[in-house]
Amino acid sequence: MALVTKKRLIRLAKGFFPALCRPDDAWALARLAPDEAALYRAMDVRDREHNVAVARRLVERWPDAPDCAVRAALIHDAGKAVRPYNVWERVFTALFERWAPAVEPYPLRGGLAGAWQVRRHHPRYAADRIADPCVARIVGEHHAGTTPWAARLREIDAEF
Repeated sequence: MALVTKKRLIRLAKGFFPALCRPDDAWALARLAPDEAALYRAMDVRDREHNVAVARRLVERWPDAPDCAVRAALIHDAGKAVRPYNVWERVFTALFERWAPAVEPYPLRGGLAGAWQVRRHHPRYAADRIADPCVARIVGEHHAGTTPWAARLREIDAEF
C-alpha cells in the first residue's frame, strides 16, 4: 500500500479546509436507523464525507451487499467523534501508528494519549453505541477484518 496517494493528499487538504467537504448526508441518513443517524450526525464533516465515499464504493463493488454492511460503512469511523477533530493529531497518529504505545480503551484521556486511544480503539467506541448487532460487529471489526464484510470494509477503507 502506497503511503502517499492522490486520494490521501486530497483528504489531507480537506483536513485543513473542511469547507471543501461535501458529504451526501441525505443519501446516508436515508439508509441509517435512528440511533445510527445520531452517530453519523455526531461525526465531523470530514469523517462523514469519508464514510459516505467508503459506503458508496462498497455498494459499487458489491451491489448485493446486505443493508447492515452498507450502514456499517456509513458509520465505521463514528467512534472518532468521542474526541474533537484535530488534523495534526490525526496526521501524527497515522504516520506513527506502528510505534504507538499500548493504550487501554478506557478511561478516555486527553492529549496525545487520547489521540492514540481514538486511533486504536475507535471501532470499539462506535460498536459499543450501535444497537443492531450485525452493524455493530462489522464496525467493531473493520480494522481487524475478521468477518467477510468487515474484511471488505477494511479493504475499501484502505483505498481512501
